[in-house]
Amino acid sequence: MAESFAFEIAGKLLEKLGSAACERISLAWGVREEFEKLKLTLAAIRAVVLDAEQQQARSLELSLWLQRFKDACYDVDDLIDEFEIQALRRLVLKRGSSGRKVRHFFSGSNPWAFNFRMGYKIKKANEMLNKVAAEKAKFHLTEKHETNVIHRERETYSFVKTSSVIGRDEAKQHLVNFLMNPTDGEDIPVLPTVGIGGIGKTTLAQLVFNEESVKSHFELRISVCVTEDFDIKQLMIKIIKSATGMNCKDMNKEELHRVLQDCLNGKRFFLVLDDVWNEDKKKWSELKDLLCGGAQGSRIIITTRSRKVATITGTIPPYDLEHLSYDNCLSLFLKLAFKEGEEKQHDNLVRIGEGIVQKCKGFALAVKTLGSLLCSTRVQHDWELVRDSGLWKLKQEENDILPALKLSYDHLPRYLTQCFAFCSVFPKDLEFNDIFLISLWKANGFLQSPYENEETEDIGKRYLQELLSRSLFHQVEDMPFHSSFKMHDLVHDLALSVVQNEVNSCNH
Repeated sequence: MAESFAFEIAGKLLEKLGSAACERISLAWGVREEFEKLKLTLAAIRAVVLDAEQQQARSLELSLWLQRFKDACYDVDDLIDEFEIQALRRLVLKRGSSGRKVRHFFSGSNPWAFNFRMGYKIKKANEMLNKVAAEKAKFHLTEKHETNVIHRERETYSFVKTSSVIGRDEAKQHLVNFLMNPTDGEDIPVLPTVGIGGIGKTTLAQLVFNEESVKSHFELRISVCVTEDFDIKQLMIKIIKSATGMNCKDMNKEELHRVLQDCLNGKRFFLVLDDVWNEDKKKWSELKDLLCGGAQGSRIIITTRSRKVATITGTIPPYDLEHLSYDNCLSLFLKLAFKEGEEKQHDNLVRIGEGIVQKCKGFALAVKTLGSLLCSTRVQHDWELVRDSGLWKLKQEENDILPALKLSYDHLPRYLTQCFAFCSVFPKDLEFNDIFLISLWKANGFLQSPYENEETEDIGKRYLQELLSRSLFHQVEDMPFHSSFKMHDLVHDLALSVVQNEVNSCNH
């Protein structure tokens, strides 16, 4: 889970170097040419930083290269700050008395000494950036523009053991009713199931998919984990393979379309599209048009973390999947951490387990992660260590809770990543209002807008709504003049893990 804010850091530095204030400073001290060199080198490196940030988890050398780039950026930023401070000193000195001129000549305010010192610093900054720029060639990085698409494959399975699912009877019945109840109209009904990562959306969809009444009701059942870039060709290949077992990787789109139509033609089908991130309505419409050959009564269920996705895809209001109750979480935890009946022999561990379950706050995947982690040990100290540690400090496998939540972070627009990570400074369970948080984001320079005349408060409110719609915040209170929000404890752990990795990379 290596993190880097190098792209944002370099972007803000380029803005600073291109500002009117910096232009005046470079002219006043005769360093315009050197500043232009800094800008050109910075821009050339930043062009490949997005690719580097996506690849750094697989290469320590690349991660260290990114850190050297950030260090160079910080040095240039400090250098500009020194020029700005000196410009303020000049204004103060103009108001000072002439009797202090000798003292100022030998002080840090001496312009000749300052010019000499800063000339050396600019030279070193350019040398450091040039070295970083020269090193990037060995990583074979490509230029990338800002995008929210993270090309990562997530595999899920349509089978789930019914006995391992606890506390979802009501949710299951709601989805089954949607599948079975008749509807009017030719459009295929679509039900989005919405909730934050790790809450159990995929498990619920799998549970319904394997329900006996559902099996007998539909002629064709198809379950597909959606690629994050929502590639239509790849989706057709996956749908055909799930429906028929055919591998059609070598076919073009027209051939795939014909096979898909033959596969669906006249059949009442049930399609699960799991983990949908696509917020492009045109792409969704294109896929839906390809699925129109089925019989009356066909149904689609999608799972998503995004309310925007739910709005685009749903033909009926989305189903919001709630957190599991404490009692259900405890039952699931004990089932995973102990063999059947074994918990009766370990009252001390059960008491500790109760505290661990409270940490999970209704996240089914968190319960599974920690229950599975402890199933192999009966040492009390090991259990206490899990209970008393932040989840972000524990070892995480690919399918555990933080990697699952991390997908939500990976899909944030670049302008939201620092806003989200900043919230790690708050204590857990803190209720904060929008005015307070927006003012802190503003003070730290996080609020950016593509629109020239947009007020910073409006930008901040838009950011808050985006984080809310992605289930990273939840609203506690909505008043006429302000709203209150909280971060779930496990989302707070995610923010801590992001910041912790950034700190660790700085300490290498």
